[in-house]
Amino acid sequence: MKIERATLREIPLRLKEFFQISSGGSQDRRILLLTLEGDGLQGWGECVASADPSYAYETTDTSWHILTDFILPSVVGTELHSPEAVLDPVWWIRGHGMAKAAVEMASWDMAARADGVSLSQKIGGVRDRVPVGVSVGIKDTDEELHDQVQGFIEDGYARVKIKVKPGRDIDMLSGLCERFPDTVFMADANSAYTLEDVDILKALDPLDLLMIEQPLRYDDFLHHARLQEQIETPVCLDESIKTEWDTELALKLKSCQVINIKPGRVGGLSTSCRIHDMMADAGLAVWCGGMLESGVGRAHNVALASLPNFTLPGDISASRRYWDRDIVSPEFTVADGHMAVPTGPGIGVEIDTDFIESISTRVATFGV
Repeated sequence: MKIERATLREIPLRLKEFFQISSGGSQDRRILLLTLEGDGLQGWGECVASADPSYAYETTDTSWHILTDFILPSVVGTELHSPEAVLDPVWWIRGHGMAKAAVEMASWDMAARADGVSLSQKIGGVRDRVPVGVSVGIKDTDEELHDQVQGFIEDGYARVKIKVKPGRDIDMLSGLCERFPDTVFMADANSAYTLEDVDILKALDPLDLLMIEQPLRYDDFLHHARLQEQIETPVCLDESIKTEWDTELALKLKSCQVINIKPGRVGGLSTSCRIHDMMADAGLAVWCGGMLESGVGRAHNVALASLPNFTLPGDISASRRYWDRDIVSPEFTVADGHMAVPTGPGIGVEIDTDFIESISTRVATFGV
């Protein structure tokens, strides 16, 4: 199957609420959507980079540059022998996993459609529904936080993740656990702490949280290992893990007990599957995180989360959690703490191309 054409679009989507983490917040997303075409088939991928480099060095604009100036001109016109090999023509590009992931994931969608199977089936998924949680941004008051958490519990989410930072951590979480004793909570610091804050992080242990995600620097494996030695709460790595080599290092140093696999962060589904297998071999759990994706990225995440070692609820919330209007049909919903895995060919949802074209702010096309 030959990749005959690629179209990259930028679309603006506005979140239903301002979403704040320890490093800042936003309400408007600039999303890059990629379509690969060949042999009468299409494959869709999404670049999860943010507009600013607060989460990673990649941004919407750097990804557009890497995709349009280097990756897509090299990929269009080549034979797609397997999704794992789609980026072989640009093997020499260092980093930029988010830009690469958009191409790699679109090629998986295209390959699954060519085989007439769902993306979940194509990558080895074993579930027809996956457990899902929800992520709650930092709120100014406990009252506001409790009200929102109450709503998500009523919506049936299986786990609630609370964003934290110094000054909005122990007392806030203690109050939540006291108010909602039957709810599974975890904390996400987005690198807000240092090892000097170990006493604060030790204070989490009595709360019996599911885990604390990325408490220390995004590139610090050693201090995460030293932290895990001193606290009982399982450490989960997110921003630190960009490749399977990062995973190998984290396992060697015992930097964590859990990894949050975001396919858009680690370069796509192929690397995600390898990290999944490595963690399974180590007897450690993984879960699938979110990057405020549209329905295209969410569809890829749901398919990935159907693999057997995704035993913890992921941040794959319903479309209406984030958007007044998603770009796929049917939109994703949650029932009894689970989300159904699409069974149609490829990512298994219909793309609202008319809506996408009507809101696109820039378009680049390669091929005939």
